[in-house]
This record gives sequence, C-alpha cells and structure tokens, in this order.
Amino acid sequence: MNALLGWMNSAAIPNLLGNPVSWIEIIGFVTGAACVYGVARQKLWNWPIGILNNLAFIVLFLGAGLYGETVLQVIFAAVAIYGWYNWIRGNAATDGTNDLPIRDANPKEMILGLGATVAGTAGVAMILTHGTDSVVPWPDAFALTASLVATYGQAKKIFQHWYVWILIDVVSIPLYFSRGLTLTAILYIGFLALCIYGLIDWKRTRTLEAPAASPEPVTAGA
Repeated sequence: MNALLGWMNSAAIPNLLGNPVSWIEIIGFVTGAACVYGVARQKLWNWPIGILNNLAFIVLFLGAGLYGETVLQVIFAAVAIYGWYNWIRGNAATDGTNDLPIRDANPKEMILGLGATVAGTAGVAMILTHGTDSVVPWPDAFALTASLVATYGQAKKIFQHWYVWILIDVVSIPLYFSRGLTLTAILYIGFLALCIYGLIDWKRTRTLEAPAASPEPVTAGA
C-alpha cells in the first residue's frame, strides 16, 4: 500500500506552470472530466466514474492540506451511490441515459439550499480555522458545502444545480492554483466549460421534453 501511495504521489510531469504534477492528479483529471461529461449527457456511467474520481481526489487533497475538500470527496462517494440508484430507478434507456425528468427547484428547496450553503460554509470554516492547519478555510468550506447542495440537485435532476457548480468552479480554480495543484485547476477550468455545456444541453432537453401547449377547449355557443 505504501508503495502504491508513493507512486500515486510521485511526479508524472516534473514542471507544469512552475509546479510538479503527480500521477494521482492525472488520474483525478481524467476521471473528473469524464464524470462531468457523463452528467452533462445524462449518462448513468457518470456515477461509478465519479466514485473513482472521489477516491483519487481523497489522496490528492489530503496531501495538499485541503481537509474540507478531502471530507467532501468521502461524502461525494456516498452521495454518488444514492444518485446512481436514483437515476437507475428513473428507468435506464437503451442508450445508457435515463428518463428521470429534469425539473426546477421548488421554493422550499431553494431556501433550504441557500441556508445550508451559508450555515455550512460558516460552520466548516470555523472548524478548519481552529481545528486544522488549513490556510484557506473559507473557500475550502464553501466548496465543501455548496458541492453537497449541487450534488443533491444533480441526483434529483434539478436544473438549477448547474448554476451552483459554475459558482463552485469559479471559487475552486484560484484555490487550486494557490495550493500548487496546477493540473487540477486546469481541470476545473474544463469543468466550468462542461458545466456551461451541461446547462445548455439540459435546457435544450427540457424544452424538447415539454409537452406541446394544449389548444383551448372549444365550447359550443349558447
């Protein structure tokens, strides 16, 4: 096991924009990009690929001192199992997608999601500030909390979850650059582009799935 971890953390690329890139960061890059593409295309295989990505990032973020992100990946893996089951329950189609309908968040979900993000960010940031040696507690805490909210929306196929992921990517890109995770920061630039693509594709799909407006009933005159 020690030999495997040593290989994962060894430099695959000695210098990328001034920082070395480990094999585990490359694994995280490939599985992460595949997972987000799978979500955008509504493919069931995005969930097991996502779990592999979570395992890779657990090793990567723990070594980089991003403790909130490390805990997040553990939770992600657990939530991914639920999301995988929920999408399968939505009846898998022959093309590998599923017909669980895309829907909007209801007012209660929006309020709870916003409240959970604010409260969770503050709470986790306090824990990281006083309980660890983290030097980036607030963005780390936000990424953790908001990602859980976004993953819940993804599992339920709530359209607005894409907006949350886009905001997370905007925060995460400079965070990873600051911790020397250059390839992961580049990955999150790709994530940002894929999230915008997913947002557009889900919007198009929802428009196609929307039933045609029913004609007004014709009533006989008196």
